[in-house]
This record gives sequence, C-alpha cells and structure tokens, in this order.
Amino acid sequence: MSSIAPSDASARNRYLVWLVAGAFFMELLDSTVITTALPQMAQSFHTLPIHLSMGVSAYMLALAVFIPLSGWMADRFGPRQVFGGAILVFTFASVLCSLSDNLWFFTAARILQGFGGAMMVPVGRLVVLRSTPKEQLVGAIAMLTWPALGAPVLGPELGGYITTHWGWHWIFLLNVPFGLLGFALTLLLVSGEPGGPRPFDVKGFILSGVGCSALMFACDLSSHSPFDMWQVGLCAILGIVTLLWAGHHLLHTKHPLVDLSAFKVRTFLVSMRGGFLFRMAINSVPFLAPLMFQLAFGFSATTSGLLLLALFAGNIAMKPLTTPWMRAWGFRGVLITNGVLVAAGFALCMFLTADTPRTVIMLVLFFTGLSRSMQFTGLSTFSFCDIAPARMSDASTLSSVLVQMSAGMGVAIGAVLLRAASVWFPAEGQAMSREAFQVAFAFMAVLSLVGLIDLFSVSADAGDEVSGRAAQQRALRGRA
Repeated sequence: MSSIAPSDASARNRYLVWLVAGAFFMELLDSTVITTALPQMAQSFHTLPIHLSMGVSAYMLALAVFIPLSGWMADRFGPRQVFGGAILVFTFASVLCSLSDNLWFFTAARILQGFGGAMMVPVGRLVVLRSTPKEQLVGAIAMLTWPALGAPVLGPELGGYITTHWGWHWIFLLNVPFGLLGFALTLLLVSGEPGGPRPFDVKGFILSGVGCSALMFACDLSSHSPFDMWQVGLCAILGIVTLLWAGHHLLHTKHPLVDLSAFKVRTFLVSMRGGFLFRMAINSVPFLAPLMFQLAFGFSATTSGLLLLALFAGNIAMKPLTTPWMRAWGFRGVLITNGVLVAAGFALCMFLTADTPRTVIMLVLFFTGLSRSMQFTGLSTFSFCDIAPARMSDASTLSSVLVQMSAGMGVAIGAVLLRAASVWFPAEGQAMSREAFQVAFAFMAVLSLVGLIDLFSVSADAGDEVSGRAAQQRALRGRA
C-alpha cells in the first residue's frame, strides 16, 4: 500500500508530528506506568512485588540493546516499514503482557515490547526530521519532547488509577486501539523507501548492546535497595569498557552499525556532550521530587502525584513560547540563559519544607517545568540543525542512545547521592532527611551549570537558520 499524503503539505507534517509524538508517549509511558501496579501484578503471578522489577528492567534493557540497531533497520528496510512494524510489535507485545500469568512470560513480553519501542523512538524522530522544513523544526521538536517530559510524571499516577479501577491488565490493553490507529496513520502519512543492501555490523551490534545494557543495568541497580556497591560497580565498569571498545570498532570498521561522524558536527557534539549532563540533571526531578514529598515531608502518594502535575503543566505551558523565543534570541542565547534558570529551579527545590504552602510548592515545580521544557526542546533541535540529510539516520540513533542513557544515569546518580547524604544527615523519625535531598538538588544544580560550558564554544549565530532568527534579521534589515 503506497503512502497517501494530504493535499496540504504543512497539515500533513503536523499530523505526522502528532503521530510520532503519540507513539513516543505510548513507548515512554510503558516504562513508568506499571510501577504502581506491581503489588497487584505480583498477586496475579503468585510472587513477591520485588521480583516484578525484572519486568521493569527487561523493558529498559531491551531499549538499550536494540536502539543502536534502529538506524541500520531504517536504512535497510525503509523508515515507513520499520516505524509501522515497530508499532505493530509494540501493540502485539502489549497484548501478551496483559495475558501474562507468570513472571517469565511477562518478562519475555516486556523484552519484545522493548524491541518495538527501541525502533519507534529514533526511527519516528528520523521521519519527522526528514519531512520537516528547517524553519519549522523548532515547533516539531517541541511537540516531540513533551512525551519525554510528561510520561515520567504522569505514568505512576495513571498506572495507579487504572489498576485501582479497572485492573492492571488494562494498562497494556489500552495500547491496542492507539497502536492500531497509529499503524493506520503510518500507512497514510509516512513515506520513505528502503535504502538498499547494507552490510550488518554484527560485532558493533554485540559490543554496543552489551555496553549499553550493562551501563543501564548498573543505573537501575543503583536505584534499588539494598544497594550492592560491587554489583553496581562491576556492571558500570563492564558497560564503560565495552562501550569504549565499541566506539573504537565503529570508528575503524568499513560498514559500522552506527556512523559516529555526526560527532564531527560542532552543534551536534555540543548538544550531546554538555546536553548529556544537562539531561541527567533534568531527568532526576521526577525521581527526587516525589521521594522528597513522601519520605522527607510525609505527604501521601496522592498528594505527591497532584503536586507533580504542576511540573507537567509547566512543561506544556512552555511549548507555545519555544519558537518565538528561539527566533528572537537564537539557540545559544536561549540555552545559556534558560540553563541558568534550570539551575535556579533546583536551588529553589532545596528550600522547600513540609510547612511550605502547597501553592508555593506548585509554583516552584511549575517554574521548574517551564525551564526544563525549554532546555529539552532547545537541545533536541540544536543537535540536528547542521546535520546533513545523509547522516540524519545515524545522528538520530546516537541521540536516542545518549538520551536513554542520560535518563537512567540521572535517576542513578540521584539515588546514590541520597544514600551518601543520608549517612551524613540521618533521618530522625522519618524515612529520609530533608538535608539529604538538599544535597542531591544542589549537586544537580551544579551539574546543570557545568553542562552549559560547552555552549560558550559555539558561535552566537549557530543554528539561526533553523531557529528563524536569521530570517527575522534579514526581514528587519530589509525594512530598514
């Protein structure tokens, strides 16, 4: 069946962005939505809730293993075929998850679901990057980033509601109608033919898969209790060493699984290197904030969830302002200024207490949501503004790998900081002291500021053609 495009190209691109954003949200939501359903699922599987962490980890590790494969898949079989097939695999795996009656069947279904998700994210972004004119890229990326910001916040609350009122099976069954709709829209909106035969880099796939999964598993173990330092350390060392080996291989083989030449583009390198630190800090907020509310302030899970909605509201409220601000001030100006505001948001979180009025807490979280949304969108767009079309597939794959790893490492570092700080500031009649969270937020503020250093090395007009600032300045000169 051939692609059928709407007559209005701009409308088609808009629908395409919504389709990919919806697929992103579906994939990212499934990494967090089951956390509040684990006790009920454990009863169904006749096991302990702690054992269900295997299903959570399996999904995350499958993403880490198969994301590097996505670029090769898109080039070999075509982005339309891979993206549509990924949606079908993800939907089918969701049905299997809902039908699971034991832990091992569920874990296998989650691995299959992770494979589908690993194909959806980078290939979906690639589809949008190739079809969107540069002057519309900021708005398109702004739409694509809201799932990454919203899913970690909404997932646990949504999962708890569905489990309480409908049963945990519906967490996965709800993916079915959306998945089928997404597949139908893919046939209508997505184009892209296979690129022809391309040798498969088996060694690169094995090395990158082992390295990414080992490092992500170390991150996952860091957030669990009790904390096994030797286990975490060995997994982290294995991941780092294997990834270095993989990088050396990819640089020297004739047909690499992922071409690393995108790192030669200055804007991409800066966005990935400094942006990695920034994303680590930003991704720690949905982990640290609810823990602080419940363990240090003594708030209920319901209250904590309602407070976090302010963070999500800030994420959404910033979207209409992203394009005008980028057009007015350019990428470097906005990212540096807004980056300081992100650090300020972490600093404000340090001063929150159990006695702080709820309205003030929500305002602080709303402000934090505004700034993190702008930074996510800015970095995501800036990274692709100078990438040639021929390198877009590999750049999208590299970006997905690093974004996935930064999210896991942000949570892991937050967990390690809390444990270390708890030794110096033990709780008195509480599960964890407020001072421990202050240390964690202070570290994240510093980390986000360090992530800004790279931005000073790029020119003030970098990415101006994409942000629209160059066209705006030409128009102003024309009027003058």
